Amino acid sequence: METKVLTQDEITSLKEIQSKRIQLTEKFGFLEMQYEAQKQSLINELSNLLKQEEQIGSQLQQKYGDGSIDLEKGEFMSN
Repeated sequence: METKVLTQDEITSLKEIQSKRIQLTEKFGFLEMQYEAQKQSLINELSNLLKQEEQIGSQLQQKYGDGSIDLEKGEFMSN
């Protein structure tokens, strides 16, 4: 096998590409971490909202019984 020496420009170009690839990979990793943190935050917020909705639903059911609500009219219709 024959060994040939790369030029300094070739080595510099390859090192720059390697460095940029590493930087991009790190940025993608950071972006993914931010995305996952934001996603988890939104999941938690939605979970809390659903719990509040369930609590209000239970309170209204105890107060008015079974039925449905028309929010536009502000009316409860019993079954």
